[in-house]
Amino acid sequence: MPDVVVSLPVHDRLAAHAFYGAGLGLPLVDGDRTDDGLPEPLQHVLGAGVTLMLVPTDGFGWVLGDRAVAAPGTSETVLGLALDGAAAVDALAERAVVHGGTLVTDAAQQPWGYCATVADPDGHLWMLQAAAE
Repeated sequence: MPDVVVSLPVHDRLAAHAFYGAGLGLPLVDGDRTDDGLPEPLQHVLGAGVTLMLVPTDGFGWVLGDRAVAAPGTSETVLGLALDGAAAVDALAERAVVHGGTLVTDAAQQPWGYCATVADPDGHLWMLQAAAE
């Protein structure tokens, strides 16, 4: 099975890296460093065989052809992280906000589990979820 790469457009590589690295605790994929001190391509590990590539918005356009990059705050996808309990959801949501994210929905028990939703600095949504107990 091939590896999976999820690509998201970002306006500020440093802000995106702070959110995904320090905020969500996702490991950085190392590589050749650019002038901003970060590897290019800028990628974080989501799990075994899955990485998140953060592409500057102006460079993201070439992949889209004649389609427009969605405006900040436009959501077509909600990405998710499965966590090990309500305390982990609460802690990660708080840490994500400290590192540039925005709390979109407060953590609460839902029929499918305990969840909170945070947005990264570019408005991409992440549901932080622990399985229903």
